[in-house]
Amino acid sequence: MSKQPKKLSRRSLLAGSAGAAIGSGAITGFPTIWAQNIKDIVLFHAGPPVTAIPAVAEQANKDLPFKIQMQATEQADLLNRFLSQSSSIDCADVSITFMKYLVGRNVLQAIPVSKSKDWDKTIPLFTKSEYPDGRKAPLQGTAPYKVLYATDASGQKFHNGPTEWLTGIPTVTNADTLGIRPDLLSRPVTSWADLLSPDFKGKAALQDQPTVGVIDVAMALEARGDMKYVDKGNMTKQEIDQTIKVMMDIKKSGHFRAFWTTFDQSVNLMASGEVVIQSMWSPAVAGVRSRGVACTYQSLKEGYRGWGYTLGAMKHLTGLKLECFYEYMNWYTSGFEGAFIARQGYYSAQPENARKFLTPAEWDYWYGGKPAATDIMNPYGKLMEKAGNVRDGGAFWERMGNVGVWNSVMDEDRHLTRKWNEFITS
Repeated sequence: MSKQPKKLSRRSLLAGSAGAAIGSGAITGFPTIWAQNIKDIVLFHAGPPVTAIPAVAEQANKDLPFKIQMQATEQADLLNRFLSQSSSIDCADVSITFMKYLVGRNVLQAIPVSKSKDWDKTIPLFTKSEYPDGRKAPLQGTAPYKVLYATDASGQKFHNGPTEWLTGIPTVTNADTLGIRPDLLSRPVTSWADLLSPDFKGKAALQDQPTVGVIDVAMALEARGDMKYVDKGNMTKQEIDQTIKVMMDIKKSGHFRAFWTTFDQSVNLMASGEVVIQSMWSPAVAGVRSRGVACTYQSLKEGYRGWGYTLGAMKHLTGLKLECFYEYMNWYTSGFEGAFIARQGYYSAQPENARKFLTPAEWDYWYGGKPAATDIMNPYGKLMEKAGNVRDGGAFWERMGNVGVWNSVMDEDRHLTRKWNEFITS
């Protein structure tokens, strides 16, 4: 299904370079049995189910001279693992929103920019908060640029602007919107305001996560003219209180059918028809479609809610294990993983590397916004789209160039969490 360029495997390259370095005396910090010990290294990679994918680890284990063990944990528990069980994790799929919880807690270590083989291929939206044409991107919410750079090698403080140190290496990104069941809707959906429309009373759902759910509602309230936020991704206490009050009134009216916490719940709600409009992820829309059920990731005139992930190095990594992390990091961003997640609707932060592992038809469909030249399959070979269809939202920069706000941890996060819990239990 995918094209893989012919090249020496990283397994042979790393083992070869290790042997050469040992023979030359260039490596002084490692025992001379390093090359033999590489095969005994196991890196534990923890992340959410949509990115901590066993098939990606399987390919890494074919290409690298050490082992990757993938551990998938739902978001609510994942942050707790990062904070309380960090020594049991080596590589972390860190949401940009989690960075504000983790940096400064001695959980992660800084990654030198010089260790990233393909740093120059990382999209400028992350590295400069710019679009390819040089225009500045909006910074509402926790934009990747705000949390990407560290002040120094300790990695314990953010730096406002580029440095030689990273809090994590950018990996996955997307621009989220609302999922809809077009076959069950009474009219077209064009605005975030439709999430709260009485037309869909009892048939709407939100993600039960304050850093996402409240922003989706804020997008809707601003779209219909109820409120105007200075920064929807970093509300004041007053803005939070006003937003939650409106949400409680809407909830009491019976508007929301459900508040989902897991990927499978969101798929089942939509596939069953219990819900016709809701907060949704790209792979969940794909999951509904794979059941033969109509589902659209609807473009909305106010733009998208953006998010991103980085691959972080845990603080305890040193010596050979740290060197293996850097090798895995460079493998992870070199294309295979990017192509794999493209087939479930996500974007690589290094798109040109992902392109090497996609067919021309796949690239044109997922990134180019063109009609599919062939049937489009998901990562597991199941039909995703028939030939001739166009991806919801169009081309890569049509979506990523239209982010209105980024997923966020607000300055008033504790207050928001308390008010959100009141909303959910009301």
